[in-house]
Amino acid sequence: MNNITEKARMLFANDLYATQQTAIVIDNVHDGEATCSISLSTSHRNAKGAVMGGVLFTLADFAFAIAVHCDDLASDDNVNNIKLHWVSSYSSINFIRSPKGNYLTATARRLHKGAATAVYQTTILDDEARTVAIVTTTGINTLK
Repeated sequence: MNNITEKARMLFANDLYATQQTAIVIDNVHDGEATCSISLSTSHRNAKGAVMGGVLFTLADFAFAIAVHCDDLASDDNVNNIKLHWVSSYSSINFIRSPKGNYLTATARRLHKGAATAVYQTTILDDEARTVAIVTTTGINTLK
C-alpha cells in the first residue's frame, strides 16, 4: 500500500455516504488516478434486482473526488493541511451494460487538470472485468 492511498483514506474517511452508507473502499491512489471498489449487497439493488444506477454514479463520483486531489495528497504529508477544493460541476454517465457478480471497481483517470478546471474519466468494471459504465466529470477549483 502506498502512502498516498493511506492519506486518501484518512482525508476521505468523513465522506460517510460513500464510505459507510454505500460501503465504497479506496483501493489505490497514484499519479493522478484513483481506484475504488464496492462489494454489492441487496441494499445496492433496485426493485428489479439490478444494481441501482445511483450506486454506479456514487462510486464514480467518489473515485473522481479522490483522483482530483491526488496532487495535494502527494505534496503534503499532513492530511489536516489539505483542503478539499475541487468539486464536480458536470458529470455524464454512460451505462454500457448491467454488471454481473457482486463486486465493482472504478478507476478515475485524469484527462486534463489546469488551475481552474479538470476533466476526468472513470471506468467502472464488474466481476468479469467488463466495462459497465463510463463517467466523464468536469471539476472546478473553488479556490480560483
